[in-house]
Amino acid sequence: MKSLLSRRTVLRSAGAAGVLGLAGLAGHRTVAAAGPLRDLKLAWNANAICLSAAPVALQRGIFEKHGLKVELVNFSGSTDQLLETIATGKADAALGMVHRWIKPLEAGLDVKLVGASHGGCVRMVGYAPAGTTSLKALKGKTIAVSDLNSPGKNFFSVLLVKAGLDPERDVSWRQFPADMLGLALEKGEAHAIADADPNLLFIERRTKGIVDLATNLSGEYAAKTCCVLGAGGQLVRQDKALVASLVRAINEASDFISDNPNETARIFQPYTKASLEDVRYVLGTLTHRNHPTGLNLQKEVEFYARDFKLVNVLKPSTDPARFAKHVVVDVLA
Repeated sequence: MKSLLSRRTVLRSAGAAGVLGLAGLAGHRTVAAAGPLRDLKLAWNANAICLSAAPVALQRGIFEKHGLKVELVNFSGSTDQLLETIATGKADAALGMVHRWIKPLEAGLDVKLVGASHGGCVRMVGYAPAGTTSLKALKGKTIAVSDLNSPGKNFFSVLLVKAGLDPERDVSWRQFPADMLGLALEKGEAHAIADADPNLLFIERRTKGIVDLATNLSGEYAAKTCCVLGAGGQLVRQDKALVASLVRAINEASDFISDNPNETARIFQPYTKASLEDVRYVLGTLTHRNHPTGLNLQKEVEFYARDFKLVNVLKPSTDPARFAKHVVVDVLA
C-alpha cells in the first residue's frame, strides 16, 4: 500500500509541474511519406485519455509519415458493437481495452489483435469509513461500477480471486451513474469503486476517505499492456502491409506520448472536460512505452485469457494458448 500511495504522490507532483513548456513542441509535424496516402478508418473512444495515441498520430502527422490518411471514428457505444463495426467493415481498426475484447473474440468474431498502445487504465479504491482499505477487506461489501460489463469489473474480479475472494459470492457489484459513484460511498450504498480516470480522479477530490487498493499495473501486471489495436480479419489477410503501417504509426505515437506528455495533454485536452493539468496527470499514470506486438502480445493475451478462465468469463474448454495464437497476428513479421 505504501508503495502505491507514494507512487501516486509522485505522479500528482509530476502532473502539477508537467504542464509547463508546451509551446516548444506545438505546431511541429512529422514529415509525410512520399506517394499517395492509403485511406483507413480507426475507431476509438474520444473520452478516453489513455487512447491519446490516435489524436497524437493524427495531429503530429505520424499517420501520414507511414503512408496513411486516417479518419478517426469516435465510438462511445459498447465494445461488442465496436468489434462488430470492425468485423462488418464499417471501420478498419480500433483501439480499446483488451479486457473488453477477449470474450467476443472467443465467440468467433473475425477481428485480429495486431498491436497495443499502453499499460494502465483502471483503478479500484476503497473507503476508509467503511473499513475497505485492502482487497481482502472487501468481503461482504459492495463495489460500485458505472457499467456491470466494464473492464474494471472483469479485471478486479481476477484480482479478488487472487486475493482469496469469490468475486460473485463474496462481494456485490452495483451499477451507478459515473458521476454518482462517490455519493454511493458516502451514502453507504457501496464500499469501493472500480472505475477509470479522469472520472475517478474527480470523485477522489470531492469525496473524503478514499484510499487506493489496486490498479491494472499492480504487482504482476506492472509490465502488462492494457489497450490493444485490433483490425478486421479480412483486412489483415488481404492487406497485411496496410495494417502494419497502422501498427507502426500507433507505436510511434505511443512513444511520443511517453516522451512528450505536455504536448500530448495539449493535443488531447479539447476532447475532454478535464483540465490540461488533469490530462497531464492521467497520462503520467500510464505506460505508453508498453506496446507489445507479435509473440510478446500473444503471450500477454494468453495470460489474460488464463485470468478470464479463473472468473468464468471464458469457456472451460477454451485453451488460452491456442486462443491467443488464433487472435493475435504479427503483421510486422
